Amino acid sequence: MQRCILQLRMSKEMEELSPLVDSGHGDGSEEETEDDGEPKICQVCGDKSTGYHFNAMTCEGCKGFFRRAMKRPAQLCCPFQNTCVITKTNRRQCQSCRLQKCLSIGMKRELIMSDEAVEKRRMQIRRKKMQEEPVTLSPQQEAVIQELLTAHQKTFDMTCAHFIQFRPLDRDQKSKCSREPNSNRFTYATMHEDAMQQTISFVSPSFPYFSIQSPESKEKNRHKRAIFTSLPHFTDLTTYMIKNVINFAKTLTMFRALIIDDQISLLKGATFEIILIHFNMFFNEVTGIWECGPLQYCLDDAMRAGFQRHLLDPMMNFHYTLRKLHLSEEEYVLMQAISLFSPDRPGVKQHSVIDRNQETLALTLKTYIEAKRTEPETHLLFPKIMACLTEMRSMNEEYTKQVLKIQDIQPEVSPLLLEIISKDS
Repeated sequence: MQRCILQLRMSKEMEELSPLVDSGHGDGSEEETEDDGEPKICQVCGDKSTGYHFNAMTCEGCKGFFRRAMKRPAQLCCPFQNTCVITKTNRRQCQSCRLQKCLSIGMKRELIMSDEAVEKRRMQIRRKKMQEEPVTLSPQQEAVIQELLTAHQKTFDMTCAHFIQFRPLDRDQKSKCSREPNSNRFTYATMHEDAMQQTISFVSPSFPYFSIQSPESKEKNRHKRAIFTSLPHFTDLTTYMIKNVINFAKTLTMFRALIIDDQISLLKGATFEIILIHFNMFFNEVTGIWECGPLQYCLDDAMRAGFQRHLLDPMMNFHYTLRKLHLSEEEYVLMQAISLFSPDRPGVKQHSVIDRNQETLALTLKTYIEAKRTEPETHLLFPKIMACLTEMRSMNEEYTKQVLKIQDIQPEVSPLLLEIISKDS
């Protein structure tokens, strides 16, 4: 008798400490609910029932009690005469009689799920709720996007009206941009063989230009003819775009909060990538042409500026890949900002600060996509954008090498661009 009384006291204390661990809905038990308007009564204690649990109509309290009692190895005994009447008010006084009542009304031990199965079921329910609940941007994320949009619209002219003020592209009739649609492969315009040879000559040591000459002879040859006929125009265009990128960055609160050395390091690392992303907005994925307001550019223009195929081929592939994602202006500017705030740029000092900024921007982009996109493959868009950002990093390095090569041959690259690609912080 004393052992039963002690067991009763201990079981009361245990139940008070964790009375209804399993009392929540969706715990994984076999349940059925009926909603015919009539009140349901727990068949064990008479309390209000929440449905069928383990094959019987019970309340949440008796459902949790039955689960715990079936999982405990201890033998239960009644301190009275095994004839206790279980009610809502006294159901904690005798666990033995309460358990017998559970069994007598048909509650089944085999319907109790394992802890692992219960946790799995709960995770599924949480996941389903998250999918059903609409994803929304937080006020902070909305503010970030708005600041980026405002900065972009202030600093980048989408009409490209200034482009006609640059030095001309100096195209000949045989090298105009082709407008034939071709969505499956790159569209290259026809270039005269001699012009092509001049454009790519500096990569071949056997080309006559690389023969041993005196400095005076080299200088005369440089003035005699310009090998890269589009370089003056691209120099003006690049200088203009670099200034826009700098102004874009300086408009952002997160950027201004950084130390000056880190601002310089981030701009040096990201300028080419941001320009690349910006020009993707003008890229026609059908014709392979950049339609920039009054001017149009094709791959040949870049080749006549001295750039080589081992940069231009992956660059074209990048533009086709990114353009086919059909990004909105918000997604483009977030992509630009993620590129700007890259903590692994050479010379960066406050890595953790910049890393947090980039994480904020990446999460904002991911949330924006989930909130605004309704296409079936929306979940693939964010990783595809991040893959494009990674691809640009390798092109960035090759771009620097080719610009320095061009400058060695035809020193018309702007001092601002040379400063951007220089290794000095």
